[in-house]
Amino acid sequence: MKLQFEKTGTAQPDPFLFEDNGKYYLYVTSRNGVEAYSSDRIDGEWKNEGLVLTHEGAWDFWAPSIIRIDDTYYIYVSFSTKDTFEQMHAASAKSPLGPFGNVTKLYNRFSIDPHAVKTPAGLFLFYAEDNNTRDKIGTRVFVDKMLDPMTPANICREIIVPTMKEERFTSRTHPDNWYTIEGPFWFREGEWQYLMYSGGCFENETYHIGYAAAKSDEDDLTKVDFVKHTVDGAFDPVLFRTAEEEGVGHHSVFRYKGECYACYHGRDTWLDEEFKHSHDCRTARICKLHVKDGTITAERIDKLD
Repeated sequence: MKLQFEKTGTAQPDPFLFEDNGKYYLYVTSRNGVEAYSSDRIDGEWKNEGLVLTHEGAWDFWAPSIIRIDDTYYIYVSFSTKDTFEQMHAASAKSPLGPFGNVTKLYNRFSIDPHAVKTPAGLFLFYAEDNNTRDKIGTRVFVDKMLDPMTPANICREIIVPTMKEERFTSRTHPDNWYTIEGPFWFREGEWQYLMYSGGCFENETYHIGYAAAKSDEDDLTKVDFVKHTVDGAFDPVLFRTAEEEGVGHHSVFRYKGECYACYHGRDTWLDEEFKHSHDCRTARICKLHVKDGTITAERIDKLD
């Protein structure tokens, strides 16, 4: 199900859906800052709220996420400058629509796709960065503990790695032996913890959403050993391209009436190929997730129940 926006023809790459005080917010990748939308209903019309975070001399604000701690909202996002490429930053505000300030760099290296999580053991940050020293070199998922919302411990643990050919990132800018696991999103359901992710390149046919799971009550998320879901080691994604949509990936998970849903981006397959290569056609969509006993399956829907 596609989300509906007041202005048609807009893109919502890397959508992060967030509920606060009965209102819904959507944060997406944008060239000049963190772009946000708001709506009173998930299946209602979404209003473009403009850029809620900008930073002088910065561009390509990738995959923002947000968390509320007490009365403060924290956005995590990577961006580039003339001297750096996509390094992670945090910023704070007293409103989910900002304006966000106190922009603070978290890591002095390529670091993208954050998801901040608070448990009884503290605040943790899932994100992706490169590892060139292991088999299947490329981008992998890591977790770090935060000393406070703006300060990482910088004792990062690699927790999900590429293991199959469908996770190869094939593009004009990467070598053929580059693999990518990115876009982590953590949540807990029952006795299980789940860590969903995107694999491959968003321009490739094998781009997908997968997951890892752990049956654990451990609150220190740096100590949880997640096991990637496969079928006897073979590719078995939660979400994958269909005849109607492709480029299915980077998502967030939310609950609605007690059920789990994913908000993800995808492209319509009927779009002209030349147009898709010259425009960002990724738009926000939702599907229902069936989560039980360490497994996740997805159900594409036409409307919310």
